[in-house]
Amino acid sequence: MKIRTVVTAMALLTASGLALAQASSPSRADVKAETKAAEKSRQLAPAGEGMPKDNTPARGSTKTRAERKAETLAARKKGELEPAGTTQKADVATQKAPTTRDRAQRKAETKAANKAGQLTPAGEGQEAPKK
Repeated sequence: MKIRTVVTAMALLTASGLALAQASSPSRADVKAETKAAEKSRQLAPAGEGMPKDNTPARGSTKTRAERKAETLAARKKGELEPAGTTQKADVATQKAPTTRDRAQRKAETKAANKAGQLTPAGEGQEAPKK
C-alpha cells in the first residue's frame, strides 16, 4: 500500500511541475515574433563561426560577377591558379624529396621531443583524413 501511495504522490508532483513549467515559458508564436523583431533590427548573430566585431552587416564585393569571372579566366590562361586540395605542387615536391636523415636520427629526435613533452598524447591529435 505504501508503494502505491508513493507512486501516486510522485505522479501528482511531476504533473504539477510540468504544468508550471509550461505556464512560465513563452509560446512558440511569442518566440517567433521576438526572433523576427531581432532580425529586423539586425541584432541576430550571422551564421558562421563568430560575430563580427562591429556588428555591422558585411558589405558585398566591389567587383561584379562578370569582372571576377574575367579575372579568373585570365589567371587560368596564364597558369597562375593553384590546384585545390593537397595535390598542390609544393606538397607533391615535398613528398617526393629524398629524406635528409636516417632512421636512427629520427628516433633520437622523437625520444628527445618525448622527454621535453612536445609530443601530442595518443588520441588527442587531429583526426586522420578519410580516404
